Amino acid sequence: MDRFGALVLRTAYFYTGDRHLAEDISQEVFLRAFRKWTSFRGDSSVKTWLTTITINVCRDKTGARMFAEQPTDPSRMDRGRTLSVEDEAIERLEKSEVLRHLLRLPLPYQEALYLYYYLELSTREIANATHAPEGTVRNRLHRAREALAREIKKEASTDDR
Repeated sequence: MDRFGALVLRTAYFYTGDRHLAEDISQEVFLRAFRKWTSFRGDSSVKTWLTTITINVCRDKTGARMFAEQPTDPSRMDRGRTLSVEDEAIERLEKSEVLRHLLRLPLPYQEALYLYYYLELSTREIANATHAPEGTVRNRLHRAREALAREIKKEASTDDR
């Protein structure tokens, strides 16, 4: 829990948009992991395994939908960081701006970008966590990047007017 607690909590928050539900889900994830530890074969990293459990618990709790509320940037929930106040404010602003655009994308694209860029999972790890073929994950990432670029460009051209 010490090593992966923040990751599990951020992921649950990303999927639910509700901090209290994310905390409940985090507890359930670690209970499931504890109960199933002997069945962990080591085919993936512990991080990927816990992410998979987190995604499954979130889907169980919320159905296929995500974001009961519009969440703020999940990285804000990370504690113990040692950035200066100014650097942290700039980083949050940049990530929040990207997250705002990300939330306008279809759910599979949101998921792919979040797992790849925020949790830094490989495409293989994302495929394992989401039970999707790796080619599908790569395709979603590619299309999600294009859609995100269009979304940002669209807003920039609107702001220029």
